[in-house]
Amino acid sequence: MQPAPLILSHEDILPPGACAALTRAMLGTGRPVLHGHDFFELAWVQNGRVRHHLPEGREDLVEGDVIFVAPGHSHGLQGRGADALLVSVTLHPELIADLGERHPDLAGRLFWAGATAPLRLSRDSRQMAELNRAALRLERGRRNRLGAEAFLLPLLCGLAEEAAPLPGGAPDWLARACAASRAPEVFQDGASGFARVAGKAHPHVSRSMRRFLDMSPSDWINAQRMDYAARRLLGSADSLAEIAAECGVPNLSHFHKLFRQAHGETPQRFRRARQRDVVQPG
Repeated sequence: MQPAPLILSHEDILPPGACAALTRAMLGTGRPVLHGHDFFELAWVQNGRVRHHLPEGREDLVEGDVIFVAPGHSHGLQGRGADALLVSVTLHPELIADLGERHPDLAGRLFWAGATAPLRLSRDSRQMAELNRAALRLERGRRNRLGAEAFLLPLLCGLAEEAAPLPGGAPDWLARACAASRAPEVFQDGASGFARVAGKAHPHVSRSMRRFLDMSPSDWINAQRMDYAARRLLGSADSLAEIAAECGVPNLSHFHKLFRQAHGETPQRFRRARQRDVVQPG
């Protein structure tokens, strides 16, 4: 008979009134016992390499890898070398349930994905620095619901922004390209910039965009350009010519046409109604 799986309880980890608890642990190199939780766990590799054991197999995690573990998942963590350091944040199940109810944009993502195994993401050095600063604030501050949300929401918001909402069956490369193309250095180059970050031939990219999003790469890029233009119009006093050039649309006539199609009014009217008239009406 198989032994009953080890299930960790949030009541043994979180003190009364707390919704989050942070720990840093140097991982041993012995093979771990698989365990589950009745809570949610956000964990990332701070240093070294970690072997992540799962019922179906294993994967190696490196510095910058982040995992989202939910109740029902079973896993174990093993250091690969002497300096494997993991940061783990225990999150109260009611906190995560409440966030999902209040923020529909989280549905189907991260802790709310309904995945059968922990979700794994990789963060670059800048993103990891932001995460570690947030972890330090959590560690030094309140760990009640307000403090836990102050830690989680910026991370969740950023991850939701990075992930383009695509229908089931869409390839990962397309999702990554859609997310990457929100950056000016990509959309400035138009459809060729999209194909570059996709790492695929332009015809294949076009067919995939039509199939999964019913639009061309140029349509998608122009939508990102006009979203960026709207934010620049409201957040700066820069001229239309400067903003249009930043968008990769130096032809002002074409810029006006794209902006009106996207926002239903001219850039000048859009800026006046939402910038000056908001703070100095009349």
